[in-house]
Amino acid sequence: MLDVKKITKTVMMEGEPVEVVMTEMMRPKTKEELAAMTPGEREHCKFQSALNTRVYVAEEGIVCMQDQPVAMRDGATIYADIYRPKGEGRWPLIISWSFYGKRPFEGQSEWQIMGVPPQTVSNMSKFESPDPGYWCRRGYAVANVDPRGIGHSEGDFIQFGSQDGRDGYDFIEWAAEQPWCSGRCALAGNSCVAMTQWRIASQQPPHLVCFAPWEGTSDMYRESLCEGGIPAKSFVQLVMSDAVGPNYIDNTPMNLEKYPYIDCAYWRDKDPVWKNIRIPVYVTACWNHFHLRGSINGFRKVKSTKKWLRAHRNFEWPDAYSNENLQDLEKFFARYLKLERNGWELTPKVRIEVQDVYDFNYQTNRPEESFPLKRTKYERLYLCAADGSMGIEPPGQEASVSYDSAAGEVTFDYRFPEDTELTGYMKLRLYVEARGHDDMDLFVNVQKLSTSGEFLPITLFGEPHPGVWGKMRVSRRKLDPELSTEYCPVQAHTCDEKLKPGEIVPVDIELVPTSRFWHKGQQLRVQISGRYIRENWFEPLIWDTDNKGEHVIHTGGERQSYLQIPVVPPRFQDRGIIIR
Repeated sequence: MLDVKKITKTVMMEGEPVEVVMTEMMRPKTKEELAAMTPGEREHCKFQSALNTRVYVAEEGIVCMQDQPVAMRDGATIYADIYRPKGEGRWPLIISWSFYGKRPFEGQSEWQIMGVPPQTVSNMSKFESPDPGYWCRRGYAVANVDPRGIGHSEGDFIQFGSQDGRDGYDFIEWAAEQPWCSGRCALAGNSCVAMTQWRIASQQPPHLVCFAPWEGTSDMYRESLCEGGIPAKSFVQLVMSDAVGPNYIDNTPMNLEKYPYIDCAYWRDKDPVWKNIRIPVYVTACWNHFHLRGSINGFRKVKSTKKWLRAHRNFEWPDAYSNENLQDLEKFFARYLKLERNGWELTPKVRIEVQDVYDFNYQTNRPEESFPLKRTKYERLYLCAADGSMGIEPPGQEASVSYDSAAGEVTFDYRFPEDTELTGYMKLRLYVEARGHDDMDLFVNVQKLSTSGEFLPITLFGEPHPGVWGKMRVSRRKLDPELSTEYCPVQAHTCDEKLKPGEIVPVDIELVPTSRFWHKGQQLRVQISGRYIRENWFEPLIWDTDNKGEHVIHTGGERQSYLQIPVVPPRFQDRGIIIR
């Protein structure tokens, strides 16, 4: 973020006072105010239309109740734009809740979402949110909410915590009593708009009957700010610059420095209360984007018996606004918001796309009963540093390979002797050593190669994705015994354990889940480096690494490094007849 004013405020979190570092948000200004400013003054400001509570026809057949004030339990007032079908009636309400402004198209020459053709989404839509131009014409109202501290809403903005949850509860209960609302409410939206849904649903508002968090990070520490124990502040700071309001924002990158370990009230306050989430939920997850871990974990952890997961290849925006997926979501909402008996319950609880290469799937929306798949067979591929290979037999001789921690990398390859599907969680066990430093940051990708050794990536927007990923700062290698499983290690993040000169330690690295198919003769590659390797991607994903000297990977003998893979056997096989 730009150099802005910083303060510390005491905020109640988890029942105790917590000192929170806060910074000024981008200041809301009208076009006239911006025009009167110097370029330097404008650096800290963004366009925001003046507060204007009114009712008008937004589009033929759709009415907007603009800047509607809603009082929270502590007296703070927030504002929402509410779209509904024209005329008298009571409609179920779909709510978009995020710090992206209620009207992101204002002040722009063109409102377009990457990967989505122009005019697919109307100017009534909030970013990454349900479009009133679609939903109001199908008998729903849509609320675009500016949470506490955003736009003209009063107060300070605490990111993705219980305050957001309580305010969401208050808004839903207010909306349910309005004469235009049927009393049945839902939350919807993807990415940031999905992340807030976990927190609001945790508060159990009585009139929230279902929700659809599509692509939503659920663990802010492990998935956003400090993946693998490696701080990642730049992207979060960029996203925070979209927050416009008159007061202060909880600066999560600065608070990561203040609270470096996860076992404190500040980070616990940002955790959803999974045991409280018992209403119907429809989750989506992209195999190739950073919300993947949070979406899958959210689906697995909620206590609802009515939950659905759709895991797919494509990026979240074209996926969310495709006609096929909109119709699918409409069936879910019609069932629980309108109480239609439309057969939604027959929808498979889990649907997955089994990826093949580029933008091709081996299978699309294959039905499953659960995730991970119950028929998964976990196998180990043992790394051999002597020749850069992997095999099913552990190497008898110890060997090691090193690389420059700043610019180098090592790879290990395995050729599949038969068609093989990998769906679920992988993990990487490594024996590692840092030469010339007391720590090391490891960046891991698992990739697919052709029969001749050519990289075969999945593509998003035509750009190659680096593969199934995982990261670890080795001083954070301690695992959480309650969260970890045999197939998915989870770091504790409660202490640092620095390396001694010459010390070799085992580490278990969590890799995100995947679903991909290898044809006979194609190869799997494990790529290990001290940096994030990806080019030409539009999101500035940067990690604050702590690497010096050389990284050493040890294999064989008493130090068996291996990749554990989730092999999914066919459902049926009769010689050459295979059904997956």
